[in-house]
Amino acid sequence: MATIEECRAALGRLSDSMQRAGGDVRAAAAMDRSVSCHVTDLDTTFAGRLTGGRIEVHETLEGPPRERAQVRLAMKGDDLLALVDGELHFARAWGSGRVKLEAGLRDLLHLRKLL
Repeated sequence: MATIEECRAALGRLSDSMQRAGGDVRAAAAMDRSVSCHVTDLDTTFAGRLTGGRIEVHETLEGPPRERAQVRLAMKGDDLLALVDGELHFARAWGSGRVKLEAGLRDLLHLRKLL
C-alpha cells in the first residue's frame, strides 16, 4: 500500500511532467482551477490549485475534501502511483471506476487533452 509521502511525491512528478509538456497538453495544463485528490485507502486529501501548468498542493488533509474543488480526483494510493508512473492508463482506470474524476463540462473538455 502506498504511503502519504509516496502519493505526495507522485503528485509532484505529475506536476513536473505537465509543466514540461508541449502543445495541447501544455494548453490544457495552463488552466487555473482549484483541485483536490482524495486518496481513498489512506483517507487523505491533497488540496491545491492547477495553475501555471503545475499542480500546487497547498494542504494535506485527513479525510475527504472539505471544500468542493473545481477539479476533483479520487483513487487508491497504489493507483495514483501507477498512473503517474505510466503503468495504469487513465481512461481505462476511469472507465472501470478505479479512478474518479469530477469537474464541470468545460473543464473536462480541456482536461481530456491531459489524458
